[in-house]
Amino acid sequence: MSKFNKEKISLGLVLFNLFIAYVGIGLVVPVMPSFAHELHLSGGTVGYLISAFAFAQLLMSPITGVWVDTLGRKRMIVLGLFLFSFSELLFGFGNQVWVLFLSRILGGVSDAFIMPAVITYIADRTSLKNRAKVLGYQAAAISGGFIIGPGLGGFIAEIGIRAPFFFAAGFAFIAAVFSLFMLEETMSKEQLMKHRSEKKKANLIGELKKSVHSAYFAPFLIVFVLSFGLAVYEMMFSLFMDAKFGFTAKDIAVIITVGSILGVVAQIALFEKLVNIFGEKKLIHAMLLIAALFILATIFMNSYWSIMAVTSIVFFACDLLRPAVTTLLSKMAGEHQGFVAGMNSTYTSLGIIVGPAIGGILFDVNLNLPYMFAAVVLSAAFVMFMIWKGKAIKTQ
Repeated sequence: MSKFNKEKISLGLVLFNLFIAYVGIGLVVPVMPSFAHELHLSGGTVGYLISAFAFAQLLMSPITGVWVDTLGRKRMIVLGLFLFSFSELLFGFGNQVWVLFLSRILGGVSDAFIMPAVITYIADRTSLKNRAKVLGYQAAAISGGFIIGPGLGGFIAEIGIRAPFFFAAGFAFIAAVFSLFMLEETMSKEQLMKHRSEKKKANLIGELKKSVHSAYFAPFLIVFVLSFGLAVYEMMFSLFMDAKFGFTAKDIAVIITVGSILGVVAQIALFEKLVNIFGEKKLIHAMLLIAALFILATIFMNSYWSIMAVTSIVFFACDLLRPAVTTLLSKMAGEHQGFVAGMNSTYTSLGIIVGPAIGGILFDVNLNLPYMFAAVVLSAAFVMFMIWKGKAIKTQ
C-alpha cells in the first residue's frame, strides 16, 4: 500500500473515530428526561451534570495539549476512546448521583484527550494547502454525530432507557480497538523524545496566562465567543420556543435537525472553496457578523418557517466559523500544535460553562435577553477581530 493511501486511511479512521464519539454523546440526549425521572433528578442536577463534562474538559485540556506532544497522537486518541467507553458504561449502570457525576467527569476528560489529539493528527497528516478541507471534514464529523446520535438513541431507547449508554460504550470501545491496531502514529520517536526532554509542565492557570500573551489570543477569544454564543443559543432555544410560540418537542427537534444538516452540508461542500476564495480571516469576519445578526433576528420572527430559516442560517454561519478558526490556529501554530489544540479545547469549554449560566439568568429576567446578549458578544468579537492584525501564516 502506498504512503498516500495509508495517510488517507489513517485520516479517515481518525475522522470516523470522532464521528463515533459524538454519536455516542448524542445517543443519550433523548433519554435524559426519562433517566432523570427514574432517578428523581432535579433540572438543576441535570444541568450540573452537563456542566461537569465541560468543566472536566476545561481543567484537563491544557494538560492533554502537552501530553499530545509527549505521549503521541495515537496513544491519546486510543486512551480517550477507551475512557469515553468506560464513562458511558458507568453512567448506564449508575443508580447514585455521585456515580453519574463521576461518569460525566471522566467523559469530559476523555474529550480533552481526543479533541486536541485529532486536530494535531490532522495537522501532521495534511499540507497547509489541504488542511482546511480536512478540518472541514472534522467539523462535519462532529456535527454529523450530533445529528445521527439523538435519532439513533431514541430508536435504541425502545429496548430500555439505559440501552443508549451501553451502545455508546460499545461503539467507542470498538473504535478504540480499531485505532489501537490500525492507526499509525504521526510523530517519530525522535520527536517524542525531544518534547519529553523539554520537561513541559502544564496547569490551567499557567497555560491560560501563556495563551493570553501568545500570538493566538485573538483566535482563542473567537473560539470562546463562538462556544459561548452557541451554548446560549442552543440551551435557550427550547425554552424560548416553548415560552414564545408553544412549539412542541417535535417542532423544535425538526428545526434543530434541519439547521444542523445544513451546517454539515456547508462544511463538506463549501468550506474549502470559501477558504480558498476569501481566506480564513475574511471568512471569520463574515460568519461572526452573520451569526450575530441572525441570532438577534430570532427575537423578531413570528412563524414556524421564519424561525426555521433564521435558525438554519445561524447554524450555517457557526458551522463554517468553527473550522475556519481551527484552520487558522493550526496554520499559525507551527511546532506548537499540541499547545494550540489544547487551548482551543480549553476556550471551547469555558464558553460552554459560562454561556448557559449567563443565558439562564438573563432568561429569567426576559426571554429575549439571552439572544440579545449573545448577539452583542459576537458583534464585539467581530470588531475585535477586524482590528487584530495577527501573525503571518503560511498558505502553501
